[in-house]
Amino acid sequence: MKTLYMGASPETVGSYVIFSGDPWRVEVVKQYLDNPQKVAFQREFNTYTGTYKGVRITVTSTGIGAPSAAIAMEEMYEAGMKVAVRMGTAMALRDDMLGKFIIPIAAMRRESTSNTYVEPSYPAVADLELVNVMNETVTQMGAEYENGINCTMDGFYTQTHDSKFSLEFGRDMAPGFAELKKLGVIGCDMETSCILTVGRLMGVKSCVLTMTTVLENLKEVLKGQDRTDAEDLLCRAALEGIYNYHVKYGDKL
Repeated sequence: MKTLYMGASPETVGSYVIFSGDPWRVEVVKQYLDNPQKVAFQREFNTYTGTYKGVRITVTSTGIGAPSAAIAMEEMYEAGMKVAVRMGTAMALRDDMLGKFIIPIAAMRRESTSNTYVEPSYPAVADLELVNVMNETVTQMGAEYENGINCTMDGFYTQTHDSKFSLEFGRDMAPGFAELKKLGVIGCDMETSCILTVGRLMGVKSCVLTMTTVLENLKEVLKGQDRTDAEDLLCRAALEGIYNYHVKYGDKL
């Protein structure tokens, strides 16, 4: 039986699942898969399953934000997922991070969706074996990464980026960024803490591999070919990382 929103089933989904916010980034990953089979493209969920170096991997999109990310986690879990890797972009709070990876060890739960699963004191923590393999993979690919704390939030135009309305309304983003930096947070996004929290509750080994494409309040942004190359590297690193994890720990699943 297929899942409600994503049209997935145990027959069409692998144990390893890559989650991409952008549905079209899924098409980039697809190019690196052998024999990719389309599962479905329903709403914001674009899903393929194929093999990478002999490992069966599903890649799917979640759209923007924690609510749809939680739906994707639920339906991939229903279809047999055992390892989840969020592959996405992030806003860095340090000026030296543009074009570098952030592989968070944990995240602040400032989105609201994970609170519907468990009380706010429950931590959003990545699987450390998976994080270590991703660290090694990124290094092998000649790129740089940071392991730190992410902050996941719901309000893009109320918490991370000025808009016409936020400026008219007199909303100031600076104090929020200053607080996060004081707490040692290095990056922000809209899905990480939900995926890590839900994944841990499910017993699914979960981690997050993000590429820094923007700096605080979009004061600097990767554009053009630099952005295309960074996202391509992100896709290849996610696949290679899963392959490396499978070689090292696959017999434990």
